[in-house]
Amino acid sequence: MRIGFGYDSHRFAEGRPLVLGGVMIPFEKGLAAHSDGDVLIHAIIDALLGAAALGDIGSHFPDTDEKWRGADSTDLLAEVVREIRGAGYAIGNIDATVICEQPKLRPCIDLIRDQLAATMHVGKGRISVKGKTNEKMDDVGAGLGIEVHAVALLDPL
Repeated sequence: MRIGFGYDSHRFAEGRPLVLGGVMIPFEKGLAAHSDGDVLIHAIIDALLGAAALGDIGSHFPDTDEKWRGADSTDLLAEVVREIRGAGYAIGNIDATVICEQPKLRPCIDLIRDQLAATMHVGKGRISVKGKTNEKMDDVGAGLGIEVHAVALLDPL
């Protein structure tokens, strides 16, 4: 088995939708990014790629390439899952923690888990997503953005 860790963070931006785990979250701001800004999926991608020793999200989908401008992160995740399987691994489980003061994520967690499970072709029981605040500490605690920590376990096929 292989374990990978992923991390990502983005600042809030006016005029953008907030997308987490492939789900549109009702909130007045989205996240600034080259793609759709789905910080949760970006952290999961890095965890998966790290576990398989296949680089990181920037080496696969560089923000200097216009091809990826506005990209739907679920499409990026689906591509990474294909690469992981091609490298001889299956997803054991994903555990992710989304850190933000707002919005409150509890009402959306099951929908996010459903979407991630469908995108990765695994059972929902293999996906854990938790929402936490940063207790008003640092920029995330001040409500300026969202950060995510993710861990992926891969098993050999």
